[in-house]
Amino acid sequence: MASGADLESANPLVTVHPLSRQVQRYALFVTLARYDSLLVPQPYFARRWTWSDAGRTLTLALAPDLRWHDGVPTTARDAAFTFLAAKDPATGFSRASELAPLDTAIAADDTTLVLRFRSAQARVPALLSELPIVPAHRLSGVPRSDMRTAPYNDAPVGNGPFRFVSRQRGTRWTFARNDAFPPSLGGPPALAGFVVAVVDEATTKFAGLASGELDVAGISPTMASLAGRDATLQLLTYPVLFGTALCFNTTRSPFSDVRVRRAVALSIERQRIVEIALAGFGRPASSPIPPDSPLAWTPPVQRDTARADTLLDAAGWQRGTDGRRMRNGKPFAIELLSVGSGDNVAEQLVQSDLAARGITVTVRQTEMGAFLTAARANRKTFDMLITGIPGDLSFSYISAMFHSAQRGGTLDYTGFHSPEIDTLLSRAAVAPDGDERSAAWRDVQIALDSLAPATWLYHSRGLQGLSRRVRGVRMDLRGELVTLHDWRLASRGDGI
Repeated sequence: MASGADLESANPLVTVHPLSRQVQRYALFVTLARYDSLLVPQPYFARRWTWSDAGRTLTLALAPDLRWHDGVPTTARDAAFTFLAAKDPATGFSRASELAPLDTAIAADDTTLVLRFRSAQARVPALLSELPIVPAHRLSGVPRSDMRTAPYNDAPVGNGPFRFVSRQRGTRWTFARNDAFPPSLGGPPALAGFVVAVVDEATTKFAGLASGELDVAGISPTMASLAGRDATLQLLTYPVLFGTALCFNTTRSPFSDVRVRRAVALSIERQRIVEIALAGFGRPASSPIPPDSPLAWTPPVQRDTARADTLLDAAGWQRGTDGRRMRNGKPFAIELLSVGSGDNVAEQLVQSDLAARGITVTVRQTEMGAFLTAARANRKTFDMLITGIPGDLSFSYISAMFHSAQRGGTLDYTGFHSPEIDTLLSRAAVAPDGDERSAAWRDVQIALDSLAPATWLYHSRGLQGLSRRVRGVRMDLRGELVTLHDWRLASRGDGI
């Protein structure tokens, strides 16, 4: 299968790249719980759980027969280590803010994990279904501040249905079936193994599918009709919790001025991006939360160029005789940072929209590692970047991004610090289900729209090309690899 960029890391504690997290969650490791198709947590490594102490203590009974790929048993000590390491700010886990209510994690014995919270919890924490358990015996000796550079990240020992075999940096990762994966968790997978090959060009991906060198690859929306006419391929489109945003470097001019950030947000023709760059496989976005979510809030206006011009004028950026915006004799010229790819239509459309407002945008594309280094740097030197919002529940991403910004964490792409947002996020995280929760998340979205540390462009639909010999594939809101355990290759008896 193809990946547009090298897998970021095999360590769930330091990973934000979406496909990397899919591989971790569904192939290399296991999670305590798993979402069903309605995103309701179901037992997995944790076979059952109970609440006590008025919702402040969660006790989980773990499966006794799971082993790490080096033969060491997986126990509650590994689970406790994982959650405490993720909670530690020194680790740099991107969603550490979601663990703020967690007081401690205790291994009562090998198969009993106790999570104690500072206050009553409204629901089972999302991270039970989204954070894979890592091996304490391999990582407990690594200083938390060094977790991002640990040798383990390139040569991991997991406990999932597939084991790590090898990595060729920048080229491919190879995994093989774990024949010892216990029946209680589904038993060994159907495939003997799988390879994640790094293929960043849309045309190269399509050529690999057509030739049979690739079995699974994301399809550029502009190539969907061509793929649909190829009898050797099947085309899957499916809903995903994934969006794309422009993130502003709020630590310096021009984007330290909220008027400029809002002007850019009001300048973008999102529907045009969806129609041209996505060939219709998506929806315009005005919020981090997808429009199909019951928690979504949609502002009444997504584009207002007259208002954008007024805000730019008020911020001191006046149009010159050549139409360009100037202030103190300097033109409004900025750089847009993105991950390198030949398919950069969205960037070009943003560039065009801002040029119409007198703003000169230069697009700079780079590979994933350099992009993340620039985005996460404490001293940010970029102007604006375009990024995909990682999978999982998008409201978890909001919390991770802006709580971590408050604490200097790994999703601090904007350098934006706001006590108001922090308070609203904390309130939303503990709001009970129903109208109160919806209202709390609406308030978060309204505040983000007003302060504009980032502006959301669109929510994509997933689009994958598959060889017709690949069977058992289902892709949905949980991710592309959710049924990987059951994928198989068809034989001649299957009509191939």
